[in-house]
Amino acid sequence: MAASLMIDTSLTSYETGHKLKLTTKTITWLLLAIAVATIFYITVETKRIHQIESFNKAVMEGRSPETDRESFEAKFATAYWLAKKERFKESALIFSNLLPKAEPKQKAAIYHNIGNIYFLRGLAINGTNNTVRDEAEYLLRQAKSAYVNSLKLDNTNWKTKHNLDRILTMLPTTPTPGVGGDEKAGLIMGNIPVGLP
Repeated sequence: MAASLMIDTSLTSYETGHKLKLTTKTITWLLLAIAVATIFYITVETKRIHQIESFNKAVMEGRSPETDRESFEAKFATAYWLAKKERFKESALIFSNLLPKAEPKQKAAIYHNIGNIYFLRGLAINGTNNTVRDEAEYLLRQAKSAYVNSLKLDNTNWKTKHNLDRILTMLPTTPTPGVGGDEKAGLIMGNIPVGLP
């Protein structure tokens, strides 16, 4: 007599003790459900990839993205392109509003861009009178401060180091009184001897 080998494909539940029979029909429905879930997941991810591509394209072209408008990246890109279009005040305001939400590396990039804004504004000022000179010096000192803050957060950015070096060569060695946040800045009083008689 030939012995027949029978495989038990049933599962036993530990809680109830009942056996669950894995039939071909059950396995087919299970695989079909997995296939439908997989197709749904692939569809959602493909849509998201297209959204990301259109977002990146809009950012690269300087347009406002259609998706993720409230994201950090969208606001950063908007501020960046505003600065490129020389709308410095709006750009600096957006960058400043991003600082509380940013991570250290992002803050370094924000400070770098704020420094660039002040630097470009300081270079753009023309004239020879004292008011123009004071305003230009103020803007360059603000740029210096922003670059220093950027380097405190990320000292690996060579562009920031280069720009800070350029600012330091442009600024006077002795600060103009009342310009900048230096504690040493004060009134210059001519004709008063220094030291005790």
